[in-house]
Amino acid sequence: MLFHHMTTTEALARFVQSVSVDEFSTATREELQKRLLDSIGIAIAALDAEPVAVVEATVQQANAGEQCTLWGRGETASPVGATLFNTALTRYLDYMDSFLAPGETPHPSDNLGAVIAAGEYVGASGESLLAGVGVAYEVQGELAWNAPVRDSGWDHVTHTVISATCGIAKLLDLDVETTRNAIGIAGTAHNALRVTRTGGINEWKGIASANAARNAMYAALLARNGMEGPTNLFVGQKGWKQVISGDFDLDLDPGCGRVHDVMTKRYVAETYAQSAVEGIIELTEREDLTGSDVEAITLETFAGAKLIIGGGEGDRHAVETKAQADHSLPYMLAVALLDRELGIDQYAPRRITRDDVQQLLGRITVEENSAFTDRFDAGEMPARLTVELDDGTTHQIEKDAFEGHPTAPMDWERVERKFHDTAQLQFEADRCDEIVAVVREMKSHDVDDLVSLLA
Repeated sequence: MLFHHMTTTEALARFVQSVSVDEFSTATREELQKRLLDSIGIAIAALDAEPVAVVEATVQQANAGEQCTLWGRGETASPVGATLFNTALTRYLDYMDSFLAPGETPHPSDNLGAVIAAGEYVGASGESLLAGVGVAYEVQGELAWNAPVRDSGWDHVTHTVISATCGIAKLLDLDVETTRNAIGIAGTAHNALRVTRTGGINEWKGIASANAARNAMYAALLARNGMEGPTNLFVGQKGWKQVISGDFDLDLDPGCGRVHDVMTKRYVAETYAQSAVEGIIELTEREDLTGSDVEAITLETFAGAKLIIGGGEGDRHAVETKAQADHSLPYMLAVALLDRELGIDQYAPRRITRDDVQQLLGRITVEENSAFTDRFDAGEMPARLTVELDDGTTHQIEKDAFEGHPTAPMDWERVERKFHDTAQLQFEADRCDEIVAVVREMKSHDVDDLVSLLA
């Protein structure tokens, strides 16, 4: 049964109650397990990131507690602190998954740190964990599709605080009224501005969703302890619809099939760069290009890519830091051509500032192609690259998707390889194998079995 016209907190809460992992298809279970494995590997790879250390210090100061595991640290914190820290890990590298909707591209894996922390807090089963993840992904995807907020000046983590609250409520087994209160608190108090991702981008870009997830946990715990929230969040006077999103309706599926619309990143790069990066690497290898031969590169892309990472929301040719580099199409294309790869190493400070990439990125132009915008809205991720060499020769390549796009999804084995590539930067191979085995068979494990391997 589809839940039509889902625009109230009560309707959302009743949907949360209706979801049962027993109703998930085998394919949906596998997609949810792939999401878990992919996200955990990315998180492990981010353990040494400096902003993550800042989050850790804040968690230890502000959230004393021993209930939940801080991944990779051998330390514990409150559910709130663990949510903040573990979500920062999952998000920071910009290697996380994305939901592709015409007007919004959030990262549903931003919910996982919160849902896993809630599961650890209550000693939940692996089946319950998958149900909570499914709830969060379904709510996030439906909000992105039907209630985009980017063009109104709100950041996509404005959706995350609601979806994470729903996932947490499922794990905490909150009743309908308590879930309504939690959603009301979260969605009223924690709306984030788009300025995070415009102009001169800084490190908050990679931590904002952790803050949203933390706020979701706070909201759920407040409601669990008896705090009332504005249950007319969406439809009330000066509520979410009037102020944030405009009018909308959701169709929430208890089978949680929205996870099938989620992409897995092949490259460490902003979502909308994936096809273009795959294309420039394929073209470079095919024609054996070198940076010194290139006179100019033109990328034709869709409106969202031009807006966010192509110069529509700030100069993307001025690149000095990782936060700027992974949101700059000129940088990403330049370094991918030079290195024939776009991974974690391509964002090292010494790589970003080298003359070869700084000079090449200045010769890259990004243009919107309206036909490509239509194709993106229809479910593709098109990109056309034209490379002009200094001898006048031109080469071109066009892509409509990339490995990891919903039309070309990575299979389990490919996601497992990505997991090992990321997680083995910090964990021993045997431990990584154990994590894979637990995630692959969550129905036979508890959340504690998973987090004990992440400690």
